[in-house]
Amino acid sequence: MQSTFSELGVSADLTATLNKRGITEAFPIQAATIADALAGRDVSGKAPTGSGKTLAFGIPLAMRVGKGKPAKPRALVLVPTRELAAQIQAELAPLLALRGRRSATFYGGVGMVPQLKALSRGVDVAIACPGRLGDLIQRGAFRLDDVDLVVVDEADRMADMGFLPEVKRILDKVRPDRQTLLFSATLDGAVDVLVRRYQKDPVRHDVTPPEREDNTTHVFLDTKREARVDHVRDLVVEHGSTVVFCRTKHGADRLTKQLGRAGISAVPIHGNRSQAQRDRALAAFAAGRVKALIATDVAARGIHVDDVGCVVHFDVPADPKDYVHRSGRTGRAGAAGTVVSLVTEADGKAVRDIKRALGLTASEAPERTRRPDNSQRRRPRQRRRAA
Repeated sequence: MQSTFSELGVSADLTATLNKRGITEAFPIQAATIADALAGRDVSGKAPTGSGKTLAFGIPLAMRVGKGKPAKPRALVLVPTRELAAQIQAELAPLLALRGRRSATFYGGVGMVPQLKALSRGVDVAIACPGRLGDLIQRGAFRLDDVDLVVVDEADRMADMGFLPEVKRILDKVRPDRQTLLFSATLDGAVDVLVRRYQKDPVRHDVTPPEREDNTTHVFLDTKREARVDHVRDLVVEHGSTVVFCRTKHGADRLTKQLGRAGISAVPIHGNRSQAQRDRALAAFAAGRVKALIATDVAARGIHVDDVGCVVHFDVPADPKDYVHRSGRTGRAGAAGTVVSLVTEADGKAVRDIKRALGLTASEAPERTRRPDNSQRRRPRQRRRAA
């Protein structure tokens, strides 16, 4: 049985705002964690990408955060990527506005001056990537003395990207009596170190959707390297909105040009693109002005676009975790999706590892794509999407 937000203790004004956006029932991770977070408990939430984690911590944050002072925010949300920071900001801003609270993002790839000005005016909630936040702290422009609520989002991705040393340096500077909410697709290994070191008697919620709710079809297509561009072209024509992952920045740029020559509108997004270029690329893709987003692993987390029909692994990742992170761009919040890996002769071991991690046998991995029925891909109207 699903819970309404009012049943979870969410205030009437926030519930009404969510209802206006078509969000009337809590997703499992929200139903599991919101009440504990509102009660001031430390929370460790395990749930896959696209499961609604932003509102799981965003609602309690909006209800509990105090008023910040210049250079001294009251809440800190740590995230691994610029894109995720921007999307959390877009999701939280209207909820915070109901309580007269303001948020701002802090990440690299853009000028520091606007961020310094925002801090000088006063920010209640800072949504930050560890690298830029560390720079601001070192300059004395950002103080952690008043932070009494910390969120660590996509903690496993933070570990994968090598950010944990900086995350630890930051958390060591926050007041010890803070509330800490941690969300991750996994809670073992390096993430467990964060839980044990920085949370006090946390309540743990492990929300793994039943297999029947996973409407994603995984396809491993044997092909020649030189035939991959043609396969991508055909998949975009078949499925529409498609995210294609390449191993390198140069490869992403090259594939974008090759698809353009094949009549497919595409834009690249990777670490060599400026933040403005990345924002424009994502906006064009989200609006449907281009059909294919060609990405490196910088986009494997933190990008949410509704109704992505297909994810293509142009270059098969070596690590099953990267496969899962990339593939999470489609089939979100119960919608159907297709994931296609273009398997060359050099990919044998990687594909075997991925299939083993997914619990797939060779007979369960179809050799050609199937187009999901459109009615399956349509989300229930009243629930809109997971944030």
